[in-house]
Amino acid sequence: MLIDILHPAHVHFFREFHGEMAARGHELRVLSRHKDVATELLDAYGIQHEVISSQRPGRWRLAAELAQRVRSTSQEIRAFRPDVIVGLMGPSIALAGFVHRTRTLVFYDNETTDRLNRAVARLADAWISPRGFEHDYGSRHLRYDGYHELAYLHPARFTPDASRLRTHGIDPTQPYSLMRFVAWESIHDVGEIGFGAAGKRRAIELLSRLGRVYISSERPLPPEFEHYRLPLPVEDVHHALAFATVVVGESSTMASEAACLGTHAVFVSRSGRGVNTEQERRYGLVRTFHGGREAEALTWIEHLASRDPHTIQHEARERREAMLADVIDVTGFLVDYVETGSTKLAHARDLKPPK
Repeated sequence: MLIDILHPAHVHFFREFHGEMAARGHELRVLSRHKDVATELLDAYGIQHEVISSQRPGRWRLAAELAQRVRSTSQEIRAFRPDVIVGLMGPSIALAGFVHRTRTLVFYDNETTDRLNRAVARLADAWISPRGFEHDYGSRHLRYDGYHELAYLHPARFTPDASRLRTHGIDPTQPYSLMRFVAWESIHDVGEIGFGAAGKRRAIELLSRLGRVYISSERPLPPEFEHYRLPLPVEDVHHALAFATVVVGESSTMASEAACLGTHAVFVSRSGRGVNTEQERRYGLVRTFHGGREAEALTWIEHLASRDPHTIQHEARERREAMLADVIDVTGFLVDYVETGSTKLAHARDLKPPK
């Protein structure tokens, strides 16, 4: 089996699956990419991998990288002869898998790359998304009850550990908030924008009313924000999310991760995501502000900052319990589907896109 890793979030999505499939005797190979902390995470989890490309900002450089990954993936298919290829987003594996007639399963949850998604869905054997995904790609589009982040944050897969925070000087019994800034350099980030510099300063000022503020950032932090840097190794960030009062930022994935862990999240970007919209409308765990609505986001953060942090946490954890009653263990579904082709664990396979 070949596993394609393009982004740090993909490491998390497949790490439990990788361990379970290896334990079942499957031979696995992982193709990775220098992108943010993806290779560091793979190393931290002890997952052997081969780096076949590096992220290159700009459309033409991304296109050149795609061509490089298709060539390298094709070479690996000829040498390794996998019976299945799995990955998120999937343009390189869909092309290589189609040419070599190798079963290819692509997982994704981002509507902003619609044209690319449609092309990949035509090439892949299955294109698999959470139920909240807002587009429909036809007969090969399979939906499941849940979110990508439940592949590694479902209670069956993850238990928050306060000692991981204490080791690095964070007291989980004292209220704190976490902010996440992204680099806007991925394919799905073209044209995106989040907080401006003034908005970041204002958000930090407001969140400070709830306690300490920590920042996680793909880009180098400006000197004025350096003392807010989250003092944790990359593999421990989910423990920080679980004990936070509020998570604010530009990452759809981290907003969903916070929701899956029972922490209120505020997500700001130019475009929205169906998953985060569902988490807002159905469970009240995420507030999304897209289309340049930074001012509205700051007003909502000010509202949160006026409340008792312990009440905010208690409310979010109750809402998470309601969410967990509706969703599946995504890794369990993935293992079953790859091995047997069965969709019995997906539950929502026949759902149409939400109106």
